[in-house]
Amino acid sequence: MSTTYAAVVDHVTNKEVGADGKFNRQANRFTTPFGEGEGKLPVEKGRYRLLWTPACPWATRSMIVRELLGLEDVISVGTLDPIRPEVPWSDWAFTWDDGGKDPVLGIKLLSEAYKKADPDYNGRFTVPAIVDLQTGAVVNNDYFNLTLYYETAFKKFHKENAPDLYPEHLREEIDKLNAWIFHDVNNGVYKAGFAQSQAAYEDAYHLVFNALDELEKRLETKRFLCGDYITESDIRLYVTLARFDVAYYNGFRVNKKLLKEYPNLWGYSRDLYEEHAFSANTDFDSIKKHYHLCCLKTNPDNILPLGPDLSAWNEPHDRAKLSGDPSNKYLREN
Repeated sequence: MSTTYAAVVDHVTNKEVGADGKFNRQANRFTTPFGEGEGKLPVEKGRYRLLWTPACPWATRSMIVRELLGLEDVISVGTLDPIRPEVPWSDWAFTWDDGGKDPVLGIKLLSEAYKKADPDYNGRFTVPAIVDLQTGAVVNNDYFNLTLYYETAFKKFHKENAPDLYPEHLREEIDKLNAWIFHDVNNGVYKAGFAQSQAAYEDAYHLVFNALDELEKRLETKRFLCGDYITESDIRLYVTLARFDVAYYNGFRVNKKLLKEYPNLWGYSRDLYEEHAFSANTDFDSIKKHYHLCCLKTNPDNILPLGPDLSAWNEPHDRAKLSGDPSNKYLREN
């Protein structure tokens, strides 16, 4: 069911671009939180399935946190092809699975799980999406808060010595960082890439690079955003940095600097990449295929770039010297 650029409907809807040409990402439809009590999704082992594609930064963040916390046996995973299917709407497909169907849900398209939840749903079908296996319907697609639920509501299922990615004494700082990183960096590159006016593009361009400049300065004296240990904020920043040189720099025209031209951000990214949960869930081939073969309007001949040299991600970074204890594991245990 995978297809070429010419057959793909652009996955930004007209509703998401204003008269000024600015991209305004659609709101999430399924935002019921996980937790205990009325009005929340019950936290149960084996009840939910996470649907993701390695192309998506928000979905990759969910996968990284799931592995770091040891939730692999608690929340199962279905993987969608990074190349969008040949259908006249924005969707994702299970073409990597035998028969083109998710082996657990038995569906071919992500939209089928959305329509089970709401037959009248008419937004984009987005990942990550959590499906309740009791109904086969999407119950949560709140990418902004999903990993926070993993870290808090699912805490009773964390593996022994799981890292504390959202420590209580840092939550106010992390929440502020998360909001800023999302608006100026994570979503900032999309504001530039999907802008439909010169002014909207230039505003987003400056938004992104002003933030990267500030982050570069912050990481000059800190190993990670909040100090010696990885937190939720680092994972949010990482998923954009991992895509920057291979997709966003040329595809989204955020071409002032490459990630590799920021010494601190580049070393920081490689420091995170050394941890298995980051590298194992960073599929550069899928990222390149998605953005260059089906996401961008500027590549009608479907030419897949050969570069950049990804071996550089394994080069030494010397970031441990910024830790109070350079020998620590950089994962604060619960």
